This record gives sequence, structure tokens and C-alpha cells, in this order.
Amino acid sequence: MINGPEFDAVLRREAQRWLTVRTNDGQVPISSSDLLDFEVAGQPFRLMDAQRGIRKPRELSSALSIRTVYTVEGKDRPYADEVGPDGLLRYKWRGDDPDHAENRALRAAMDEQAPLIWFFGVAQGVYKPIYPVYLLWEEPELHQFVIDPDVARGLVSKGGEITEQVRRYILRQTKQRLHQPVFRATVLRAYETRCAVCALRHAELLDAAHIVPDREAAGIASVRNGLALCKIHHAAYDSSVLGIRPDLVVEIRADLLKEIDGPMLEHGLKGRHGQRLMALPKVRAERPNVDLLEERYARFRAGG
Repeated sequence: MINGPEFDAVLRREAQRWLTVRTNDGQVPISSSDLLDFEVAGQPFRLMDAQRGIRKPRELSSALSIRTVYTVEGKDRPYADEVGPDGLLRYKWRGDDPDHAENRALRAAMDEQAPLIWFFGVAQGVYKPIYPVYLLWEEPELHQFVIDPDVARGLVSKGGEITEQVRRYILRQTKQRLHQPVFRATVLRAYETRCAVCALRHAELLDAAHIVPDREAAGIASVRNGLALCKIHHAAYDSSVLGIRPDLVVEIRADLLKEIDGPMLEHGLKGRHGQRLMALPKVRAERPNVDLLEERYARFRAGG
């Protein structure tokens, strides 16, 4: 297997192309065991380190991928990757030694502006790959790098002023490219790719719906603030045509129960009135938060 810049470019390009195919263009996450299927130049090649958060192959001069492990609801991640006041994400060093081999590998990726793959855990051993991501600069006093899911490069620089308009743009784009895909993958995995209301199983027809909208303070991107819903039931839930009680029973708005308008209304909506949800996470810690359900149901009862 050849080394050098040419191999580096081929590897990163082929890895991203392969991940796009294996995840159905990002629709489904991928397991750590399935990641072992990747090959380059006819040879198996690891895209993610099974033991470490940072993968730096000996064939490359810099890191290839980073990993954020899945943690059960209510527990803290071992490394707190957070959003800074400028709207940009941070990725923590390995430990606190700036000369640790993995930190040097990230620093090299930053200097080369090499595209990284971010494997974001959505279950034990299951990941949502986010790519390409880049390291913009380092904050050694805080033991971290500024990481960008390809939205802020060229817009910001270390120490430069970030206008409120740019900050809002970065936050919005980061939500679309990182938080929403990770939230969707986590919720659909927890519900085993089934609509909570009707049990439809086709991933391409399912959404991860927020119980409390993500524009609100309580609307966090957590599986306990999520429901897997087909597109019809998601739209009905968002428009308060459909409500879900804290005891997990579906209600349909009273005026629609009196309406006559074809099989979708009759069976898809009215037929679910008074029925319990048909799909829920097996893990109790991932089931909908009762307080959030109660808050949303009160809005439904008040007319939206």
C-alpha cells in the first residue's frame, strides 16, 4: 500500500464515498463491526479506532477520524465537546498533554486542513458519521480544538470578531449538519425505525420529531425529547391535529373526529384516537420525558 499525499487524498475521498453508500446517504447509522468492511486499494483499512477517540493511521501524516462515544441519558460524556459563545464547536484534547501522539495528529490535520470524519455515537457501538469536518484552530489553554462541520471555514479566524449575523448562520448550519442528523439517528435507532403512532418501518418516510421544539430552551436534542414519527403523523403533531398524552395515548383534534374525508383521515388519524403509541424504545431511559409530553399536550389542548 502506497503512502504519501496522493494516498491520503484517495483514502479520505474513498472513505467518505463508501460511508455515503453504506449509510444510505446518511439515512441510517453504521455499527463499529460494519465499519470493518471498508477497503482501500483492495486491502482492509480501519476508519475508526476501536479503543481511542482519535484515529491516526501510520500511513498518514495526520488524523483521519475522531469519535464521540454514546452515553446513556443522564450520564456525562467522558469528554465534553461543547459549543462556544461564538457558535463554534469544540473537540477536547486526549488528556492534558499537548504532545500526546493523538493531539499531535489533530494538530497536523488542522495545519493541513485535512477533512476528518466525526463518528458520533448514537448507541453502544453504533455511529452517525459526520463528514467532512475541519479543525479551524487550537485553544491550548482549554485543551481543545475548534471544530467545524464545513460551515465556518473562510468566515471566521482565530481572534477575529464574529458578528451576530455570522454567529446565527454558524449555529443554524451546524444544527442542520450535525445536531439534527445525530438527533434523527439516535431517535430512529431507539424506536427501531418505526413510527411511534402507526409503526410504519420505512426510514425514508420517518422523521425524528421534537416533543418540545428545538427553538425553545427545553427543546434539547435528546432522545427523551424525541419521537419517531412518519411524515403524516409528524405534520399532524406539529400542527396540533394530533396530540400525545403523558400516558402515551394518542388524541385527535375534536373537530377532525367529526369530519368525513377519505381513508387517510379515517384510518391514519381518526383510527388512532384513544390508542396507545404502537412503538416505544425498549430502553426505559430513552422513552419520552413525561414532563415534556405534559407541556406539549397542554398546548395541544389549548389549540396549539
